[in-house]
Parts: sequence; structure tokens; C-alpha cells
Amino acid sequence: MKDLFDTAGIRTTYGSAIFSEHVPEETAAAVQLLEAAGYSNVGKTNLHEFAYGTTSQNVHYGVVPNPAAPGRISGGSSGGSAAALAGGLAEAALGTDSGGSIRIPAACCGVTGFKPTFGLVPVDGVFPLSPSFDHAGPMARDVSGCAAMMAVLAPGTVASEIVTSDLRVACTWFDAADPLVRARLLGAAAAFPAATPVEAPLAGGIYPVFNREVAEVHRELYAEHAELYGENIVPKIEWCLATTEGEAAAAAERREAYRARMLELLEPYDLLLTPTLAFVAPDAGVEEIEVRDSIVQFTFPFNALGWPVLALPCGAAEDGLPASLQVVGKPGADALVLGAGLALEAALANVA
Repeated sequence: MKDLFDTAGIRTTYGSAIFSEHVPEETAAAVQLLEAAGYSNVGKTNLHEFAYGTTSQNVHYGVVPNPAAPGRISGGSSGGSAAALAGGLAEAALGTDSGGSIRIPAACCGVTGFKPTFGLVPVDGVFPLSPSFDHAGPMARDVSGCAAMMAVLAPGTVASEIVTSDLRVACTWFDAADPLVRARLLGAAAAFPAATPVEAPLAGGIYPVFNREVAEVHRELYAEHAELYGENIVPKIEWCLATTEGEAAAAAERREAYRARMLELLEPYDLLLTPTLAFVAPDAGVEEIEVRDSIVQFTFPFNALGWPVLALPCGAAEDGLPASLQVVGKPGADALVLGAGLALEAALANVA
């Protein structure tokens, strides 16, 4: 499990030097649910510091490697969880996702990750990043692994039995992807005969809400321990601290307008398909702050919305590395998203 989840009696650092000797007294609720169902903890996984980053380049505990693509980033912030799956160190993993932190590593490492509907999986005992954007969810090598975990993490969430031809599916943002990524996305979308291109907006102007929440989490901690924060998150923390209440309030209004617009746009459809990333995993030496916006452009919208999203590999793209597709549902449609993912995964296997 990502080292953002508290584990009683086991060191839990949140990826930070500040908590290098922190040993919680209680275990996070999601971990308790999985352990009660028979899952065993085989280790804590590294992450981008305080879950605030897309590359898992951690200056305190090391850069997370990518077993599926050596020399490329593992993605973040749940990079260690995805790498553990890709490297065969675990059969299932827990991650968190505030702007794409389950789905980005899944895409980079060629595994599967599910961000549930906001609030469906408990985040008690998880160090927050931006509370109204934060989600906890499963990661696995395939959709069935995520579905099995979700049945435990949110009892009653059972993947629907899906006939892909029965679904009304919209596709968006494909044209923004690199050529081979786009080809793999189009191939995957062909599994849904009724898939229809739509023009959907990205989540512009909403970041001040996110930033203000990050600032409230870190304001006192940063004031006391600024020298212990890694240099690759300091500029972001200071950016958040500079966000005003007025900027956040205006952005909150834009967030509500975005929710209304997206619900209206997708009212005729059951699901939305989008790229997870526009490209394959970037080089391991990239500067996270320089690539962050391009990495989260297709994942952050669904944190702003709180909708369920499954990210799964859909074939080899540029440099032979995996492309990844997002299957998106409306709020509460977690079972439908997982069922569609199972059907799509089977269809892709038949093509291969």
C-alpha cells in the first residue's frame, strides 16, 4: 500500500522527511477493510512527497523506478504501488488520487487503476492533499483485480455484466494524443460500436480551489518545517499558500459550472472514453513542475467532478510503451465503469 495510508505499528512517512520516524497507532480504514477480507500487507510503497506530484521523484526516499519501462517515470503520486505491480512484488495495491495519482502511474507502468466516485472508499487514516479532490482506490494488473478490491472497499460494488453494443459511449480528447497513442485509443473505442466523438471542455480555472485546500493542510507544517520539504514540491506549496480566499471562491463557482456542463454534455451517454495520458511514460529525468500540466490535463477533470474512472492499458504505442485509456462514468456508476472495463479488456485480449 502507498505510504500515505496509516499502518498501526509500521512506519508511515507520507513520503516526507518530516515523518521519517512516524509510527501510527491506528490503521487506515481502507487497509482495515482489505485485511479483514484476507488481503495481506506485503509492504509500503514509495510515492511523490505528500502525494503532491506526478513523477514519484522523491528526494528523501529515492526515485521510484518503472519496471515496465526502464528509464521512464513510474508516474505519481502512487508510483510505488504501480511499480510494485509491474515488477511482480504485489498482486494488488492501494493508491490515492487527487489529480490523477492512481491513473497516471497505472498508465506509465502498464497496469490498471480505479478512482471511485468521490467518498465511496473511506480516506480515514490517509494524509490529505486536497480534501475535496482526494480519492482512495485499488490498483492491480487487470480490471478483475480492481473489481475484487472494490467489492471489499465499497461493499455492494459489483462489476456489472456488460454487452458493449448496448452502451451509449462518448469519446473525447483523442485528437490531442500522440499518433500511436491515438491509434490504440481508437482501436479500444471500436469495442463499443456506438462510440461517438464529442467535444468536452477541460477543467480550466479550478486549480485555486485545489491550491487553497493544499495550503490549509500544509500552512502550519510548512511554517515549522520548510527546510525539510523537498525542492521539487516547495514551489508548489508556496504557490498554494499564495492563493487567496477570493481566488478560491471564484474557482469554486467555476467548478460547479463545470459539473453542470459536463452532466449536460454527457446526459445522452452511459460512459465517456478519454486518454489517460496524451503520451507514453516520459523520461525519468524530467522536471516534474515542467511536465505536470500536460500529465494531469485528462485526469484532473474527474477529480474536480468526483466521477468514477478506470485507467487500463490498451496496447503498445510510441517506443513500444503502453498507452492507457480512461473509462469514465457519472457519479455512482462505479459498477458500470468496472463492468465496461472487464468487457473492454476481454475485447482487447481477443484482438491481441
